[in-house]
Amino acid sequence: MKNTVFKSATVVTTLSVAERALGFLYRIVLSRLIGAEGLGLYQVALSLFSLFLTIGTGGIPITVSRMIAKSRAENDRKGERRAVTAGFILCLLLTAPVCLLLGVFGGKATFLFSDDRCLPVFRILLIGLILSSVYAVIRGYFWGNKEFLLPSILEIAEESVMVIAGVLLLQNVTTAASGAEKAAWAVIVSYAFSFTASLLCFFFRGGKFSVPKKDLKTLFNATLPLTSVRASGSLVNSAIAVLLPAMLIRAGLTESESLKLFGVVSGMAMPILFVPATVIGSISLVLVPELSEDFYRKNFTRLYKNLRRGLLVALYVACFLLPFFYVLGEDIGRIAFSNTLAGEIIKKSCPILLPMSLTMISTGMLNSMGFEKQTFLFYFIGAAAMLLSVLILLPVCGVYAYVIGLGASYVLTALCNLIFLHKKCAFLQKGRGQGCVQRVFFALIAVLPLSLFGQFFHSVCQRFLGELLSLFATVVFLAVATALLYVLLKIIPLRDHSRDRSRPVCSLRHRKKGKRRFSKVL
Repeated sequence: MKNTVFKSATVVTTLSVAERALGFLYRIVLSRLIGAEGLGLYQVALSLFSLFLTIGTGGIPITVSRMIAKSRAENDRKGERRAVTAGFILCLLLTAPVCLLLGVFGGKATFLFSDDRCLPVFRILLIGLILSSVYAVIRGYFWGNKEFLLPSILEIAEESVMVIAGVLLLQNVTTAASGAEKAAWAVIVSYAFSFTASLLCFFFRGGKFSVPKKDLKTLFNATLPLTSVRASGSLVNSAIAVLLPAMLIRAGLTESESLKLFGVVSGMAMPILFVPATVIGSISLVLVPELSEDFYRKNFTRLYKNLRRGLLVALYVACFLLPFFYVLGEDIGRIAFSNTLAGEIIKKSCPILLPMSLTMISTGMLNSMGFEKQTFLFYFIGAAAMLLSVLILLPVCGVYAYVIGLGASYVLTALCNLIFLHKKCAFLQKGRGQGCVQRVFFALIAVLPLSLFGQFFHSVCQRFLGELLSLFATVVFLAVATALLYVLLKIIPLRDHSRDRSRPVCSLRHRKKGKRRFSKVL
């Protein structure tokens, strides 16, 4: 099982990194072809579209995946068909009325945006709402059957189609508004491709439908908290997309300047800072069906080990990447986007990688075990902190108030998730996990010297080498230095002969029964 999870996570992560690299290159193309203002218009419209897409899909793919995993654990093949059918019906019920309503009366929805030029971009994106929601359900079907390669290939193919369509459509762009509209059409072309390809793959791999009976109600009840969390996230992002430019205008900037600044933050700096989300998301994606299946089969020993491994990998990924962002953030902004402010934001905002990684992995873990209501509550605590930070700190910190708000949101959400997870599965009690805690502590401590030495090495290289060569040399230096330091501190030992013979006590089973110890030796 461990090898299967590792191989699946490796494949998904590799393809996700390739997809994110394509997206990164496409962001560079967009920033150069339509400019920061056009990118700002595109991001504002995309944020509102993401809200409706989240309402239409939200937690449905993950919940379908979990229901299929449960059916597999119970050897119920018809249950798998009912789950995916219920997912299709629910998505259509949630998206079709929105498309019809906004398609007919959408011309009067200018009040939703701080700039009227965003409305045509949004109405173009709305065409892909149903297409993307159906595709999301099919992804959940494959995830539940532990088929991660095919949906990952479809994801990277979709991204490739969007890049090609965008490059072809964005030739000879004259205004920021027309550039944003053409970028939206590229998104629709990619959605149409993924919709068609995923349906063909679904039927080719033996996918079938079945009358959902009570599964539709079960799916809706299980999805509602998770969808509420994600919809709330999209709603908060949409509110930020409207609120931040408006407050920047009140602070003295023009409408064009405020949109440019928002485009720099949300369209340039944030996508770079969310790079760890690629790896963490892949790990979470692979772990969800494993954790769900172990939970429903009451295999709590293996459940405990996967929880611990997931948290450790998330922390290691964040600690490994943080020095790279701190040392090379400014260069990335200048080279990739020809924008010094984007590089400055990347460098100064990189500490949010730690709470962000923990939030992502722990939220996925809790959702896989059926604790969507708790993650819904924890998300709102973090979202409230972010909105307050933007409202209070923007006159003082400017656009950095958004970054501070994100950091506060991730810190509070991660703390709530981990405290709740610790209570449900106390894997640090009575000395269990002390070796892991020590390694995590060393990984955190190693961030500072690696960042300082990397900064010194980079400054020396810049005196003798060009900008690109110094960036490449610093990447190699940091990678080698990090690997050596991790080995010396035994964060990642070269060879580990030890076997974990601990006997974890997990309280997930003790909701109705008394405490019992699981003494299975791994």
